[in-house]
Amino acid sequence: MDAAEFKTLLKIGETIAVEFKRCGNGIEHDVYETVCSFLNRFGGDIFMGVLDDGTVLGVPEKAAVDMVKNFISCIGNPVLFSPTFYLTPEILEYEGKMIIHVHVPPSAEVHSYKKVIYDRVDDADVKVTSTSAIAQMYIRKQEIFTERKIYPYVALEDLRLDLLPKLRIMATNNGNGHEHPWGIMSDQDLLKSSRLYGTDRVTGAQGYNLAAVMLLGKDDVISDIAPAYVTDALLRKVNTDRYDDREIIRTNLVESYEQLMEFGRKHLLDKFFLEGDQRKSLRNILTREIIANTLIHREYTSSYQAKFVIEQEQIYVENANRALHNVAITPDNLEPQPKNPIIAAFFRSIGYADQLGSGVRNLFKYSKYYSGKSPEFIEGDVFRIIVPLNDGYSYDTGATRPTQSTRPTQVAIPSRYPIESESLPAGRESELPVSEQEEAILAVIEKDPGISQRLMADALGMNFNTLKYYIRKLQEKGKLERHGTSQKGYWMIK
Repeated sequence: MDAAEFKTLLKIGETIAVEFKRCGNGIEHDVYETVCSFLNRFGGDIFMGVLDDGTVLGVPEKAAVDMVKNFISCIGNPVLFSPTFYLTPEILEYEGKMIIHVHVPPSAEVHSYKKVIYDRVDDADVKVTSTSAIAQMYIRKQEIFTERKIYPYVALEDLRLDLLPKLRIMATNNGNGHEHPWGIMSDQDLLKSSRLYGTDRVTGAQGYNLAAVMLLGKDDVISDIAPAYVTDALLRKVNTDRYDDREIIRTNLVESYEQLMEFGRKHLLDKFFLEGDQRKSLRNILTREIIANTLIHREYTSSYQAKFVIEQEQIYVENANRALHNVAITPDNLEPQPKNPIIAAFFRSIGYADQLGSGVRNLFKYSKYYSGKSPEFIEGDVFRIIVPLNDGYSYDTGATRPTQSTRPTQVAIPSRYPIESESLPAGRESELPVSEQEEAILAVIEKDPGISQRLMADALGMNFNTLKYYIRKLQEKGKLERHGTSQKGYWMIK
């Protein structure tokens, strides 16, 4: 979290998802009550060293490191927290003062602190003592998160325990120098502490859950439990009707992440960006965020086949989703909603993901450095992320260098049209020729200016993403304009 974001939170004040704690002489018990309530509700952020009114006092600089160690020790203590949970605090400096920030994700479990269950109501932590209220919390967690479904006959030998040594090292390396509890745990304790082993509070069944199977299951076990699970990685730059390269990935999520990252490294141009004094690979940042998103937030009980597709002018992923609403997500309207908090927490522990919502912000930030354009996030029953590509774009110059062609080479151009030029002077874009496919699109729009892109693709028998490509080209040429909203607007041919 940067200083500007923290300053904004100070102005807004405490909310259902933001809590300030003074912590002048150390971490007091009310901090842990807030941790418990955040876990049980929607998650949130705790800032130690800040008064309730947003005044920043800071914590003693020399004590900050010990405070972080004590915090990690307490939340991992089964005598205090049940079930235990692993969090990673960070020490921030703001106007010369030290602040400790803890992001708490929502949990798929119901947690207690010192045998008391807390819930978050507005900006307060409330004790929950009513049996019916506690039962309702369990029901709410059980119904929302399908990753918690218990499989009593999945045994330890059905999991890839050979991956755990590597994962322990990754968790330690991701802990900013702090020793990770996984390092001293047995295999079974590690799985239980990661909430991959649990109890169904409705039936009483105990065992490994769907999250455990997807994260660490052997391939045959995964195919038995989630037979439709697959991630189809495709390269479509030349042969846009089929593919130029393809990987069908059906293995556990840890190795799926690695294989998808390798597919991205193989087919995407690597561009570097100097941020401060750090040299960052924009390709790795973008692929990391979209791959982690499609693996973490997928609905694994659905038969919809997830895709990771690289095209000439865009990368996109799409996967089955439990949608709360149908909307295009931006950093301004972002309301992070966890789909699989157990899987998400596991990925955060090993450094494959950051806190909830950071992926959207990172993609909007770094996509502009990579291609000069913003990504699209479309929330629906099928969740989509579209990241524009432009191999000729250079952030250093803010311009596009000429390339051989920015259209898919599979597209046939009638001989009566010259090859499209991308280097006409500004203001003369309308002189660019129109292809056969673009003419067909304009003909459909002329008959029905209010037609949606989805209906247009169906009418033309064209792939939806291919249609969007041609519409974007028509808009860039000044041949087509969109007026109004996506739902109630209309097209205007110029």
